[in-house]
Amino acid sequence: MAEVLSRRCVIMRLADFSYDKYQKALRQSAGAVVITLPKNMSAVPQDIVQQFMELEPEMLATETIVPVYFAMEDDELLSIYTQTLTSSSSQGSLSAAEVLLHTATANGFQMVTSGAQSKAISDWAITSLEGRLAGVGGEDLPTIVVVAHYDSFGVAPWLSYGADSNGSGVSMLLELARLFSKLYTYKRTHAGYNLLFFVSGGGKFNYQGTKRWLEENLDHTDSSLLQDNVAFVLCLDTLGNGDTLHLHVSKPPKEGTPQYALLKELEMVVSSQYPEVKFSMVHKKINLADDMLAWEHERFGIRRLPAFTLSHLPSHRLAQRSSIMDVRPHVDVKKLSRNTKVIAEALARVIYNLTEKGAPGDLQIFTEQMQVQEEQLSAVVDWLTAQPRAAQLVDKDSSVVSTLEYHLGRYLKDVKRHYVKADKRDPEFVFYDQLKQTMNAYRVKPAIFDLLLAVCIAAYLGMMYLAIQNFGVLYNVVRRITQPKAKTH
Repeated sequence: MAEVLSRRCVIMRLADFSYDKYQKALRQSAGAVVITLPKNMSAVPQDIVQQFMELEPEMLATETIVPVYFAMEDDELLSIYTQTLTSSSSQGSLSAAEVLLHTATANGFQMVTSGAQSKAISDWAITSLEGRLAGVGGEDLPTIVVVAHYDSFGVAPWLSYGADSNGSGVSMLLELARLFSKLYTYKRTHAGYNLLFFVSGGGKFNYQGTKRWLEENLDHTDSSLLQDNVAFVLCLDTLGNGDTLHLHVSKPPKEGTPQYALLKELEMVVSSQYPEVKFSMVHKKINLADDMLAWEHERFGIRRLPAFTLSHLPSHRLAQRSSIMDVRPHVDVKKLSRNTKVIAEALARVIYNLTEKGAPGDLQIFTEQMQVQEEQLSAVVDWLTAQPRAAQLVDKDSSVVSTLEYHLGRYLKDVKRHYVKADKRDPEFVFYDQLKQTMNAYRVKPAIFDLLLAVCIAAYLGMMYLAIQNFGVLYNVVRRITQPKAKTH
């Protein structure tokens, strides 16, 4: 990197990126910073990925007047980077005269973006979806709510694919909806619980979709499944990897409650069927003083609904929950499938009260025709990670929303959309446009090259003028030089 950066565009590759270099570019008011990312993220060493993920929150929290761009590497961009690197590194070994000549004659690149100034979008709607499976045996049945947010987050919205967080949670929710819809089709297995599935938007923006959905169901209607008897709310978040499962709770469940039953069933299923998995409960109180809630279940906890979040992450602070590094290779479909089986079996044991009926812990319900489909999980994760899903990119007409709605409609009844728009007087969130811009690179000579060229042209014209003005003298000199010498006898 050059010593003086003002008015320069700084290009950093992910492999060479460091927070010190980034801060140096900001301090010296560089013209712009371009961070290039390899197309094959799975080939990047894990320590570099982890380092960048940990720096992302600091980059987001740092206010800067220097524009920062992210770009995927291609041959042209790598060529510009290589030429710029060669040019800057060669100057260190040159003499002062050579540096001056190099400065005047070297090729450079001018980076230009043509995008307009970003503006706030005033009427953006965050979309959430719900669908249900009605239980049998009366009207006042307990309701189990299964929740997963579908949006992703990272320092660059157009590169935020959210594979594990929370593509894994959404794919698991759809698979659970498929499995239980089959059970609820037959009279013999139609259980005495209502199942409500909710795919929430705005999860990475303090769970705004869930907040508004709760307000609509608890404050503005008399016919909601959330009004009366909610057994528990199970939120699914980041479940596509690892050999651990953590049940995050705001309040430890009391013995004799459905929440406690689920905790015990999860423990039983893991210990008897999947001993390689380490299961634990993580207790963290809701801190209302924080600007951001830790997990989605806290939105329900604030409204006094029993809720918890299942994740393979032990803490909400881990960087992969909000990173552009969270890409498709971060999801291990075999582990996602195993975790889906664990949760499906535990839920079924609660719904059908199998432990009290004396069913052994190693009894498997979802086998043969009813088993978890690994290919289906993989296909959903592939589809979700094929496009960025940052909340400010997914509007109500997005293919993400319509495809999720279609899949929910295949398995569930009464599939509905719910919209959230920011309050115009006191907005909870503000989204901006111009999140993706085209940057053009022009090969240019430095400004001093024009001066050097002008001096050379002026010198040439001056010589021509003198030659023409003194043509006679010049002619005699040339004639004298070129005339053969006379021979003497």
